[in-house]
Amino acid sequence: MMAGDYEYTLLDDGTAEITAYWGDAEEVRIPAELDGKRVTRIGAEAFANCEGLKRVTIPDGVKYIGDEAFYGCKRLTNVTIPDSVTSIGQAAFDGCWNLTDMTIPDSVTSIGDNAFSECRSLTSVTIPDSVTSIGYAAFSNCSSLTGVTIPDSVASIGEWVFCGCDRLAGVTIPHSVTSIGDSMFRDCISLTNATIPDSVTSIGEYAFHECSSLKLVTIPDSVTSIGEGAFMECSSLTSVTIPASVTSIGEGAFSVFLDQAWVPNPNLTAIVPRGSFAERYCKANGIAFTYMDDDS
Repeated sequence: MMAGDYEYTLLDDGTAEITAYWGDAEEVRIPAELDGKRVTRIGAEAFANCEGLKRVTIPDGVKYIGDEAFYGCKRLTNVTIPDSVTSIGQAAFDGCWNLTDMTIPDSVTSIGDNAFSECRSLTSVTIPDSVTSIGYAAFSNCSSLTGVTIPDSVASIGEWVFCGCDRLAGVTIPHSVTSIGDSMFRDCISLTNATIPDSVTSIGEYAFHECSSLKLVTIPDSVTSIGEGAFMECSSLTSVTIPASVTSIGEGAFSVFLDQAWVPNPNLTAIVPRGSFAERYCKANGIAFTYMDDDS
């Protein structure tokens, strides 16, 4: 069905889902009703690749922003999301290169895979404490993002979430998170510190790969495994504390590429307990170490 520039379909509850926008306006205030039907959903790809679109206001009453709803809207700078929205779908704003900031309302409980991927101008994002899950690569390649605070409500963070956020200097990981997923902070070359909470039990493969500004890491007693390449190419890393709880460390976890070969990070000294798995790993892999109980 059509209503002006909007194509829509009726849902089972009698409300409307926008399925396509055929206009060419730079600024759009999405109507709260179409043909007298209340708009509750922005459907998949509804505004995808509207390259002239700069500003969007989503009306109260919309509960869901669908997969790829604004995908590829390269000139989009500003989006107003109402408190009625509870879910932001996969790749909803993927490729919105000029989106500069995003306030996610405290009604939202989930952020989908790739939701803000490739939002290259996004400098700040506010994640409310209503959010419980952040999907795969949700903020990947947001190359202007400088800092993120993840609330304690978030229990699940997908893999590759902040990969390629090369201006990200700091991030707070909440105590509700139990694992740091594969490549979560990969290529975050400005990340200088990462506080890993004592709720985390595993650090995934390539989790901090090529975080070349990372200097110090303390791994809490809750962690039992460190994945392959977890701190690979962290060339500025000088100190890492590895507790006795760690019983598995993957291949090349602390290696760098020098003189056409992968070698143990020469700048790194691991701090390990005597007789621990970490001590044996360091000895077997040529990593300099010292003991936690040394006073010197």
